[in-house]
Amino acid sequence: MPIRDQFPVLVIGTGPSGLVSLKTLLQVGVKSVAVDRNSAIGGNWDIQSPFSSIYESTHLISSKSMTQFVDFPMPEHYPEYPGHRDVLAYLHFYAERFELDPHIRTQTSVVSLKKCESGWEGELASGVNGSTSREMFSAIVIANGHHAEPLIPQFPGNFDGELIHAHDYKQARQLEGKRVLVVGAGNSGCDIAVEAAIHGKSAAISMRRGYHFFPKFIRGRPADLVADRLRRWPIPRWWQKKISRLVVDWTIGRPHRYGLPEPDHELFQSHPIINSQLPYYAGHGKLAVFPDVHRLEGNEVEFTDGRRQAFDLIVLATGYHVTFPFIESDLLNTQNGLPKLYLHAFHPHDDTLFVAGMIQPNSGQWPLTDLQAQIIARFLKASRDGAKEADWFRKLRQQDAAGIPSRDHFLATPRHRLEVDYYEYRQILTNIVRKFDRM
Repeated sequence: MPIRDQFPVLVIGTGPSGLVSLKTLLQVGVKSVAVDRNSAIGGNWDIQSPFSSIYESTHLISSKSMTQFVDFPMPEHYPEYPGHRDVLAYLHFYAERFELDPHIRTQTSVVSLKKCESGWEGELASGVNGSTSREMFSAIVIANGHHAEPLIPQFPGNFDGELIHAHDYKQARQLEGKRVLVVGAGNSGCDIAVEAAIHGKSAAISMRRGYHFFPKFIRGRPADLVADRLRRWPIPRWWQKKISRLVVDWTIGRPHRYGLPEPDHELFQSHPIINSQLPYYAGHGKLAVFPDVHRLEGNEVEFTDGRRQAFDLIVLATGYHVTFPFIESDLLNTQNGLPKLYLHAFHPHDDTLFVAGMIQPNSGQWPLTDLQAQIIARFLKASRDGAKEADWFRKLRQQDAAGIPSRDHFLATPRHRLEVDYYEYRQILTNIVRKFDRM
């Protein structure tokens, strides 16, 4: 059904996904407003926010060329992998350039959303006192991110030392003079393990499985930019993988040479670990490597291979829940705890509900969210105007698997439920945008 133009579209969140959604909606003439529970924009990239999972040494793990928005390059003086302060400044530059501030309300949380005949009724809590009000919206774009609610595993036994989630890790001084165990070998876990090897009394990492490690640079060029050019070559995919394998072998080498577990999967079957320092410190004996945790007892940890070791601090780099506490799960077509949406963004039946940025790509996310936003904006405009493009997209998104890249080459683990291949996903979104513009 057409959206009601008398009500604005509500964008939830003003991190990268929320900002690009708001900007793109406004550009096509769709009245919109964005809200954020923080006191300023930036989302997860604002380290001052109590909801942020950023730590002082955080840098992009994708290069600026592969991360920046489609029509707003990062400043030339930025390094290839900007730190979080540069990233936050870039987001403020973006909001200023596209005059988004008048359309943003900070310190405003969404308490609940209810679907009704005339649109969406939102209950909003504003200000430090949290006074609530009810407003009507024509459509909803959820862009609240998925790094806010820590996923904390339960281990048998009790630990007498300090146990924190990576969400609460902010500075290296939290590690100083301590025997540190990091549980989890994702990109954040590996970064913190490296910092523990540098600043801690001793450092160890618990890895459930072996992973492939990738360098950030190849011959002085960002590795993901090199990979992007390789993927454009008109050669079979298996050749591209073989070349990538050779490059990784020549730059970092096989994990077992550093005392790391050998991966139980092929290259690109899991989210890439962009870190050449972890193998370095493991190879120098500065970082002990253990399998999964079996149980906790006093100040000791017993691992699944029977080894035991004492620690003062355990950092759980075990990921985050994907949560949308302000909306009933059935409205999001939730299945097995995750919204089942076309391309992870577009509701298969509801013309007025979208999720921006709910993906985990193997390179920069923001250009992909930019393309998602372009489709959302074009569809809402076409729906409002009764244009034929809206009917075309309705049929497309109702096809559960049509146009969605095969997930067979990703590991079937909870960590990879939102995984997409950057290059394939980008091409699908680009083709949809072009189809809208040609009709």
